[in-house]
Amino acid sequence: MNHAWLDQTEYPFKSHYFPVNGQQLHYIDEREGDPILFVHGTPSWSFDYRKVIKALRVTHRCIAIDHIGFGLSDKPKVYDYSTLNHSNTLEKFILEQDLQDLILVVHDFGGPIGFNFALKYPERIKGIIVLNSWLWSSETDADFLAIRKILKSPLLPVLYRYLNFSPRYILPQSFGEQKLSRSLLRQYTRPFTHITEREGPLAFARSLLNDQAWFESLWAQRNILQDKPMLFIWGMKDSVIKPKNLDKFLDGFPHARVKKLPTAGHFPQEEQPDQVTAILREFLISHSIDKI
Repeated sequence: MNHAWLDQTEYPFKSHYFPVNGQQLHYIDEREGDPILFVHGTPSWSFDYRKVIKALRVTHRCIAIDHIGFGLSDKPKVYDYSTLNHSNTLEKFILEQDLQDLILVVHDFGGPIGFNFALKYPERIKGIIVLNSWLWSSETDADFLAIRKILKSPLLPVLYRYLNFSPRYILPQSFGEQKLSRSLLRQYTRPFTHITEREGPLAFARSLLNDQAWFESLWAQRNILQDKPMLFIWGMKDSVIKPKNLDKFLDGFPHARVKKLPTAGHFPQEEQPDQVTAILREFLISHSIDKI
């Protein structure tokens, strides 16, 4: 597949494709060792994990997918882009690849997508690392209530389809003190070059309206994973998923480790990759998950 816009210096990985639901899901699979599976959110793709993967592939097998509708995966105009279907696709991928003893790294919508799998197959999970995400209903949350009218507005599809609103505007505004350069922003906007390729981000926005009960059902099952090593890495200047969400996670997983990044925003792995990598390494070593 031709992606002339792709900066192969930044993203020097070999592409692989997994056929699913009549589409091609792109993923990277680097080196050998105990597997770490990176699951992205919106409107990003495996690109945002690239620097962490470059560092960790020395000791681990690093796998990162692009959800259908994102990154280098197919982007059909008509498709079931629901969050649950993305999780079902992840499930198919993991089971067909027969991935065992997984370290899951999840971010943003990757949280509920990845946790849904972990709750169904805890025996395949060795540990979970969460970056700025959530796992419960936000129906009564003041921030959610403030944007609910926007999510219901008929202008929302116009903004997403015609202005490429999510990667062009929401993504860069969600960063903390380390802003995204114009050249790197291009790597996030270009996967959605054509209007017909922008249904994936729009569907995630709609998921915030449609899937709150499902999110809450995942949270209700959290005790299944209480014995799993868990780490939260949190950008404390996140204007999208605020630090109060970290507090709720820690209430639900009181034995988890936490590392706060005071100047990072919503994308710690992009904003402060060296710090995130160091934190991950420390966690892996402390749980004897690293081969160093």
